[in-house]
Amino acid sequence: MNKYRTAPWPSAHTPPGIPFIIGNEGAERFSFYGMRAILVVFMTQQLVNASGEPELMNEEQARGWFHLFVSAVYLTPLLGALISDGLLGKYRTIIVLSIVYCLGHLALAIDHTRLGLAIGLALIALGAGGIKPCVSAHVGDQFGPSNQHLLARIFGWFYFSINLGAFLSILVTPWLLEAYGASTAFAVPGVLMLVATLVFWSGRYRFVHIPAGGRHFVKETFSGSGLKTLGRLTMIYVFVAMFWALFDQTASAWVLQAQHMDRDILGVEILPAQIQAANPLLVMLLIPLFSYYVYPAISRIYPLHELRKIAIGLFVTVAAFAIPTWLQLNIDNGGTPHIAWQLLAYLVLTSAEVMVSITCLEFSYTQAPKTMKSFVMAFFMMSIAAGNLFTSAVNFFIQNEDGSSKLAGADYYRFFTLLMFFTAVLFTLAVRFYRGQTYIHEELPEAMSGRD
Repeated sequence: MNKYRTAPWPSAHTPPGIPFIIGNEGAERFSFYGMRAILVVFMTQQLVNASGEPELMNEEQARGWFHLFVSAVYLTPLLGALISDGLLGKYRTIIVLSIVYCLGHLALAIDHTRLGLAIGLALIALGAGGIKPCVSAHVGDQFGPSNQHLLARIFGWFYFSINLGAFLSILVTPWLLEAYGASTAFAVPGVLMLVATLVFWSGRYRFVHIPAGGRHFVKETFSGSGLKTLGRLTMIYVFVAMFWALFDQTASAWVLQAQHMDRDILGVEILPAQIQAANPLLVMLLIPLFSYYVYPAISRIYPLHELRKIAIGLFVTVAAFAIPTWLQLNIDNGGTPHIAWQLLAYLVLTSAEVMVSITCLEFSYTQAPKTMKSFVMAFFMMSIAAGNLFTSAVNFFIQNEDGSSKLAGADYYRFFTLLMFFTAVLFTLAVRFYRGQTYIHEELPEAMSGRD
């Protein structure tokens, strides 16, 4: 068997395995968001039966499949975490499920029937969701006390790679579908996932491989301290879920609002859905800005820690949703505001994302006991599913039988803005009672090897 390091080694510098993890993440996110960007278009325009004849879904069916798939992607992290922390360890879990992931892309590329779609999406949901908590926890595993101060910055670059991959794929993959068809459009993300897997495998001798907890993982998870940790973090995640309930409406309510706005920019009319590309682009710009300038400036006046960053981010989310509330008031009164106002809302909301999402990733890792890192990351990702489920339930509840809405026009945005405000206030009060504990892996006194 090959020998790997099983604990961080003392260093004040960035761990040597980090570039391989970040490269893997960027390519993997390209594959996921590229496939995701064209999924509904494929189902409604290019799906065929076994004979090659069109067998298209209507819009309702396509949305149902799409949201079922997204739900599965955010549920399977629990399975991936159990396999990783309990049986195989993070590295092996990522490799195995990445292969499953690649097979899912292959199924979509070669079989354009409903069967091929079902097989492909099931495999991708298992692979993409399963590796989610493992990869982010694997980042933290590379650090020890000597370089723990770099953890926040590296998680920022990790998030940067996610958005770079997403931004490029959202631009490229829809064009591939229109120009070259579904086979090429699904194959290219598949190739990127294969590249991601190879990049990750190439770093195997540079990684720290924390062994699976096995029985100790089960014992610690269901111990008094393990359950208390999950309980404390669940309190945080309940509030963070409301952030996701608002944030993910950029792909729904904000797109619908953009249809009624003046979208002419320098003589070019931007499509309503294309405005979403502003988010990953802004994330890439704002991560270094916050890391190197904004946080240090605030800390000189108001010392920041993770929970304070999240609290500020929740209040910034209120401001972000107040902008489309004002825009909708203008639209409801016969106005046609310019899309630049919604771009301003994206800037504010993305600032909140940097403060809430990235910080929560780091906080989740440091608060998780050493054998529960991936499992806790999976719990964090459940907050995304919970937030989207809440928004879905609200939209179902507000529909009247006559087709009207209990929260029509600007009232809809006002409802979520006020709800976010009360959530932020309650979070600020609740975290005063949070008493956590930081868990970071110990370093080896010298370069040593072990088996994983």
